[in-house]
Amino acid sequence: MDLVFSRLDDSVARFTIHGATPAFANAFRRSMIGEVPTLAIEDVRIYDNTSVLFDEILAHRLGLIPIKTDLSQYKPRKDCSCGGEGCPGCTVTFTLSVEGPKLVTSGDLISMDPNAAPVHNNIPIIKLWEGQKIVLEATAEVNYGTEHAKWQPTLACGYKEYPVITITDDCDGCGKCITECPRRVLEISGGKAVIRSEKGESKEKDCSMCKLCETACTGNEADEKSAIHIKADSTRFIFVVESDGSLPVKRSSNVRCCISKQYPKT
Repeated sequence: MDLVFSRLDDSVARFTIHGATPAFANAFRRSMIGEVPTLAIEDVRIYDNTSVLFDEILAHRLGLIPIKTDLSQYKPRKDCSCGGEGCPGCTVTFTLSVEGPKLVTSGDLISMDPNAAPVHNNIPIIKLWEGQKIVLEATAEVNYGTEHAKWQPTLACGYKEYPVITITDDCDGCGKCITECPRRVLEISGGKAVIRSEKGESKEKDCSMCKLCETACTGNEADEKSAIHIKADSTRFIFVVESDGSLPVKRSSNVRCCISKQYPKT
């Protein structure tokens, strides 16, 4: 099985897997969502809350704030030498003490570890009016998305089967398929429709397999008489993964962790 990246940076990865099965592709997607550990606020001790939010809702909002995670420093409590009691190797403490009038954001959370701070400082938590106050202490721990969605490191993680476009010699270059294609995958060259290339890379993978080009070619519903046929290769899959910022996508451990942990023989 081969894995080829077409885009790889801190926030987004786009890659193609060759020689896989639909079952593996879906299991791989679920593993990237649920089997890559991150930090998230789990326990909240509220000392004062005179805001309009109930304590439970406030705690829930805090839990959904993505936190920068260094997996070389933090590990899940169940794997920690402290035996799950909580220590600097598996937990990080945050404090919040604010008084209105003020829009409370994630930047107001003070972390005991500067390297384990919220990913963004402008995430709104609550708006306090005159005289309202919040004082609390929160503890974040490492866990997996299979336990709760707040530990999922991805904002988006999906895949599609690789599109295969076949253009027969019956194409007369009328250009109807070019007009109908919403992603500008096709163009006219040499008197017939061909797949566009951009910077030396085929645009075939951008096809959404809507088959509007097939319909346009026949002037009716897509059928065998069309000069262009769209199919899917069920052994190749295009993945797009977007991180919430807690972990950089380009860290190879994100992908290797999923494969080696769930599928050691692959």
